[in-house]
Amino acid sequence: MLPPQLPPLGARDPGDAWVDGPGGQRFWGRFGAAGLLVWDREVGVLMQHRVAWSHFGDTWGLPGGARKQGEAAEAGALREAAEEAQVPADKLRILHTSVLELGFWSYTTVIAEALEPFDAVVADRESNELRWVPIAGVDALPLHPGFAAAWPELRTWLR
Repeated sequence: MLPPQLPPLGARDPGDAWVDGPGGQRFWGRFGAAGLLVWDREVGVLMQHRVAWSHFGDTWGLPGGARKQGEAAEAGALREAAEEAQVPADKLRILHTSVLELGFWSYTTVIAEALEPFDAVVADRESNELRWVPIAGVDALPLHPGFAAAWPELRTWLR
């Protein structure tokens, strides 16, 4: 007798899939991915400690993830940050977008300034912790490699 099958967790978006690069690297997000760098002048940058099972797990990065088919990068970054950290889009001012374009996959970082303070809340199972980190303290964290490579350029927008 076969064991009972567990019910599915729910329908997955077609964008929630891996993309394999020509060099064997894997990237999350069939339609690309986007993340939100939220900056508060008083407390710093909102950072996400990624769970161990995630891609480059147990590192620090930004709330973000796979874009949905046809979804603009800015909308995807705001949606993902709301889903993962309850970031309120109506309390942000978009400053800049930075795109890593690989030809077969892209990642867009949306940089936003918090117009008023808010508490970020771990809202899904992809985060161990969320923390406001002073700009000078970001480099001291074990960073996601992609974010670590982009951080020197991204931080120039935080002034």
